[in-house]
Amino acid sequence: MADNRTMAQMLQAPIEGYEDAIVVPPINANNFELKQPLINLVQSNKFTGRQDPHNHLRFFNKVTSTFRHPEVPNTSVKLLLFPFSLDGEARDWLDKEPPRSILTWDDLVSKFINQYFPPSKTTYYRNEIITFYQKPNEAFNEAWERFKGLLRQCPLDQGFRTPPTPDTFYNSLNSNDQDALDSAAGGNFLDKMPQEGLAIIESKSKVRYSSIV
Repeated sequence: MADNRTMAQMLQAPIEGYEDAIVVPPINANNFELKQPLINLVQSNKFTGRQDPHNHLRFFNKVTSTFRHPEVPNTSVKLLLFPFSLDGEARDWLDKEPPRSILTWDDLVSKFINQYFPPSKTTYYRNEIITFYQKPNEAFNEAWERFKGLLRQCPLDQGFRTPPTPDTFYNSLNSNDQDALDSAAGGNFLDKMPQEGLAIIESKSKVRYSSIV
C-alpha cells in the first residue's frame, strides 16, 4: 500500500506507540483510590534487577494484600502498583516491553521471573536441592537453614511439580543426625507424615550445633 504522507508529515513525531505494557482492566468502582501511603509502602522496597525476584514478589504480594475493595479485584490493584515497585534497570525493562503486551497478573509474573530468574537458574537450584548433602562438620541447624535457603530460591511452581518432602533432607544427613531424627520420631523418621517430619526437623533445628560427633 502506497504511503500517501507528505515529507513534512513523515518528519513529524509519532503519536502512537506510547501505551504502557501493562493493560489494567477497566475499574468501574465507586470511591476507588490508591492511597499514597500504600504507594509509599510499595516503593519502600524497590526492585532494581539485582535483588532476588522471588523475595520481591513475596513482599509485593504481602503489601498489596492489605488493600481491599469489594468491587476491585486484587489482581487489578497489583497491575496498577507493580510499576511503582521497580527502579533503575528493572523499570527500564518494563518500559521496553511492547505496548499492551501484559494483560493479566500471571502474564506479568511470568515475564518478570523469566527476565530475572531464567530457566537456567531454576535448573541449577533444582539440582542443588536434589543433590543436597550435609557438609562435613556442618551442624544440623546450619544444614537445615542452607536447605531452606535453596527452597526459597526455587519456589514450587518454578522447579518442582510437588514440593521436596522431608525425606530429601533426611537422606542428606550424616548417620548421627539421622539417628537423632529417628529418636525424636520415636522410631523410623521416614514413617512419619511429611508435616510431622517437618515439625520434628524444625524442633531439632532450634538446638544450636545439634549435630552429634
